[in-house]
Amino acid sequence: MDRLCDRCLQLLQDFVNFIRRVSSGLVQQIKQCLLQLSECCCCRRRKFDVRQLYRPVLEQHEKEAAQEFLRHIETGFETSPPSTESLESLRTLAFSENPDLQQSAALYYLHMSQHLNTQLPEEYLEPYHCLLQSSDLEVQQTSSLSLVNFLLEGNVNKEAVVQMGLLEPILELLESGDSIVQCNSCACIMTLAVSESNREAIGSAGGIIPLMALAKSYDPRVQQNAVGALLNLTRSERIQHVLCREGALPVLTLLLQSPDSEVQYYSCAALSKIAANSEHHKAMLQVGDRFLLRMLLSLLSSSVDKVSIQSCVCLRNLATNGDTQTDLIAMNILPLLLALLDSNNKEVQKSSIALLWIFSQHPLNKGALMCEELLQSLRSLLLTQTPNPLLTGHIAQIIENLNLPENIQAIIKTKCFEGLLQAFLSAENEEESLVCVTSCIAELTKHELVQSQLVERMDIPLLRRMMGLASQGHHPELSFQAASIIRQLALHEKMMSLLKCEMEAVQHYLMNFLKHQELRFQQLGISTVCTLSEDMEFSSAISQSPLAEQLNRVRQQTEETQKLLNVAISHTDGLH
Repeated sequence: MDRLCDRCLQLLQDFVNFIRRVSSGLVQQIKQCLLQLSECCCCRRRKFDVRQLYRPVLEQHEKEAAQEFLRHIETGFETSPPSTESLESLRTLAFSENPDLQQSAALYYLHMSQHLNTQLPEEYLEPYHCLLQSSDLEVQQTSSLSLVNFLLEGNVNKEAVVQMGLLEPILELLESGDSIVQCNSCACIMTLAVSESNREAIGSAGGIIPLMALAKSYDPRVQQNAVGALLNLTRSERIQHVLCREGALPVLTLLLQSPDSEVQYYSCAALSKIAANSEHHKAMLQVGDRFLLRMLLSLLSSSVDKVSIQSCVCLRNLATNGDTQTDLIAMNILPLLLALLDSNNKEVQKSSIALLWIFSQHPLNKGALMCEELLQSLRSLLLTQTPNPLLTGHIAQIIENLNLPENIQAIIKTKCFEGLLQAFLSAENEEESLVCVTSCIAELTKHELVQSQLVERMDIPLLRRMMGLASQGHHPELSFQAASIIRQLALHEKMMSLLKCEMEAVQHYLMNFLKHQELRFQQLGISTVCTLSEDMEFSSAISQSPLAEQLNRVRQQTEETQKLLNVAISHTDGLH
């Protein structure tokens, strides 16, 4: 028998595909029509099951779909979604009332979720409506797991899942009696809640209360995913208020005692986000009479770094209140933070330093914080650790906050000042961190003991570093602080000798200060010129430079300003 030509074969294949598509839609329409008939009271009264009319048709159609689907699977799974024809078969199986056929569709989705490396088109999400709402538990378990995989791997658009109406069946699964289904549905919500618009949708759809209930589950996997979902939902300020109103604070606080480090981390992170809003502090601290603070202090010593880091973050957010700081100091938090400074984990060190920085800002804490052990730890971090701009900046601010006359001897003894100078000379420091270091050195240099030590340490490279920072104009605060150090040291003989070696650079930055719009820069410039002019060589150089003319202009402006002020004051007095 002669074979058909390729063109005829293609035409026949197109015809078969057309019939399949039409029959699929037709069967679905028949099914919907007869289901509506079955809902009629007359059919129910006669106990007439209209599904008997179309079951043979559907069974035949589903068998054909299953055979087609089997052929597709046998050809081997590729890394792209199935063809349009196979998708039709997949829909037929998913919408079937036969659990075995639904299970086939669910298993195929699971297989696809484990191998697909491209985006899954939105139309492939449609069968999930039936699979997630299936009366068969295995279908629910398998289909919810595959959806989790798709979401975690980024194969589906998170917003599209909600837009296609899958949020409602996912939320319904939260109330399933099966822990596997609960675990998967919580994981879906946790992943979906990464999206801002999805968070609002989940909150509006009533997803918070069932998640709170599952956060108390005895199954650790369910509990982890439920608390993880609550954590992602706390990114919304509106949902934070809902959580507090619905009683989430005691639940999350008690979960800090969980033996599961993941549950500890998620609950602590959720509380940290809520604590970022000071409106919630009162309610948080009222749980069990500051029970939250005690739990967070215990977690500082956790062997799991991310837990101790998160407890530091939560305490930092709560410690914006002075009374809370006083309570924490009384609860002996300092030894716990000092232990964290010795950690090999730089993130742990940064989080503890950030909390110490908050404490050092409160005047009442300065005495409690000041101890040789703290200064030794700060010096060690400045001298021996790889420079970290944020860490260095906070350390400098802590030392500056502890800059009291009675503490200067200890700061010098523990060589903290040497660590600051090393950070000052480091080229790896970012600008903001360098401002903190320079400001700290400027404040410490107001003390005679530190001045003497700095002058003894001073050399041309260190002086040029200060001059360079004083001369740059793009960061005024850094320039001002560097010039302040030079001004304070200028009276020392060694410093004056070194400045003469850099006389041109000195005159350059002083000219910039005298021309500056801010009065404090002009005043610092004039004060420095006065100090330098006490030296004959400097006085002669300044009198023959443009600095003398600029000083005269500043004097004239000051005199004119003084006259205007006198007139304004006299007029004001006249009104009285």
